[in-house]
Amino acid sequence: MTARIGVVTFPGSLDDRDAARAVHLTGAAPISLWHADPELYGVDAVILPGGFSYGDYLRAGAIARFSAVMESIIKAAGDGLPVLGICNGFQVLCEAHLLPGALTRNQHLHFRNRDQALRVESTTTAWTGGFQQGQEIVIPVKNGEGCYMADERTLDELEGEGRVVARYIRGNPNGSLHDIAAITNAAGNVVGIMPHPEHAVEVLTGPSIDGLGIFTSVLAHLGARV
Repeated sequence: MTARIGVVTFPGSLDDRDAARAVHLTGAAPISLWHADPELYGVDAVILPGGFSYGDYLRAGAIARFSAVMESIIKAAGDGLPVLGICNGFQVLCEAHLLPGALTRNQHLHFRNRDQALRVESTTTAWTGGFQQGQEIVIPVKNGEGCYMADERTLDELEGEGRVVARYIRGNPNGSLHDIAAITNAAGNVVGIMPHPEHAVEVLTGPSIDGLGIFTSVLAHLGARV
């Protein structure tokens, strides 16, 4: 059966259609999920896309965390549903306490939009099983509040438990501690990534097609569970 991957749209989402297209390119079925609707419609995984949910009022992701759909996603994630938060979606996951730490204003106080080299550190998550550990990939980054921050205890836990999923290499675009670009929860089903894999899925428009590995990885993960 074709996997059904939900893509949430919040007021202010910008990259929901890009995420849906990436899902479509892998052969899965993208399912639109609306912020005010708590129903997940039986999806097999969920993507929280980039953008500026609710205008990023208060803090980036702070209002989206209380949306009807997020209440359902929080519960489903606890039951093992694979969830990917990209950029603003990563911020929402941190606000929802599905991931630790916070994404704050870039240290240099400038918006960064560029192709970014990453090193994949963990291949044990639902979203990175198709990569090789240590593999270097290039996908775009575009953020103004992408600086990952956490206290030393949290950072030690992430490092010690192998929960840093990807790091920035050849330049840190936002000042994230430990060069962290992506992290996972302890179970490995929830991943937050600041760069945008959905913008690196086609030769015509991306710097690479390295981002496809994120989406094909979750399909392999879902297939392995059947």
